[in-house]
Amino acid sequence: MNASQENVQLPLPNGWFAVSWSHELHEGEVKPVRCFGRDLVLYRTRDGAPALLDAYCPHLGAHLGIGGRVIGDNVRCPFHGWQFDATGQCVAIPHCKTIPPNAKLRGWDVVERNGLIFAWYDAQEKPPDWEVPTIAELGDADWTEPRRIDLEVPIHLQELAENNCDPAHFEFVHGTDGLPPSEMELAEDGRFFRMSSPFIRETPMGPVEMQLVRDTWGLGLSTVRNEGIPGVGMLLFTSTTPVELDLSVMRWSLSVTRNIADEYGEDFLEGIVNGVKQDFPIWTHKIHRANPVFCETDRYIAEYRRWTRQFYTEPVAAGTA
Repeated sequence: MNASQENVQLPLPNGWFAVSWSHELHEGEVKPVRCFGRDLVLYRTRDGAPALLDAYCPHLGAHLGIGGRVIGDNVRCPFHGWQFDATGQCVAIPHCKTIPPNAKLRGWDVVERNGLIFAWYDAQEKPPDWEVPTIAELGDADWTEPRRIDLEVPIHLQELAENNCDPAHFEFVHGTDGLPPSEMELAEDGRFFRMSSPFIRETPMGPVEMQLVRDTWGLGLSTVRNEGIPGVGMLLFTSTTPVELDLSVMRWSLSVTRNIADEYGEDFLEGIVNGVKQDFPIWTHKIHRANPVFCETDRYIAEYRRWTRQFYTEPVAAGTA
């Protein structure tokens, strides 16, 4: 491959990423998880709290997520019964009075919110420096029970988030009319930004001016809302997780206000799913250019790439971000 075709591999970004749906992990359950290019073990204590550790026992390397068992707040290795608490520290070894000082695993910071279990990834294992937002609509009695969808895409997650900052592709990929007007707002704390685009929706009451609002936190969390009709709401909450450098999993929660569930809810859900399916052929066959040739319609992509630099510990080429 010559230099003009070279695909630059982005590193893993720091931030909060979902490792499981909440409903998929029951009290006392242990499950293997693959995220961040490594094997992990996820379990829920008898008190109901989720915990995430590196998967392989420091003793003889057994995978704690394959045959491991929850004992109170700990997970027990299936090979020799060593127990580890939620911090990764070994707290019990059968038939032994002392525990070797190196008998420990990496324990991951986790938080459960919005129907998902999130883990904090930092390349230098630094603690979290921002919080997972609470999405008010999820769990609200006036909104439908979220419909959940999992999508696996063979691409780095930065490419997926970049889609929200690329209004020019809507005409050619999604069949919209021309270039939709858009605005980007960056928050003062730097971890959040908003893209908004006005549009006209035809309704039984005639055309209505609305806004498509896309909020993004870090490289893994975003919402899409249709706003403009009082008392009517449509929401997509997306959490994207790096499984490997070039493999991502998107977990979607889709909900609408109950007053439109029968009339428009299914159309909204179907439209969102079909829209992303239109992006798949591009995502799965594109490369990442570290120094793309930008044009005047790429203003927000360029701003987005500069914004992403804060989430990488490893240096990223100037043209990439």
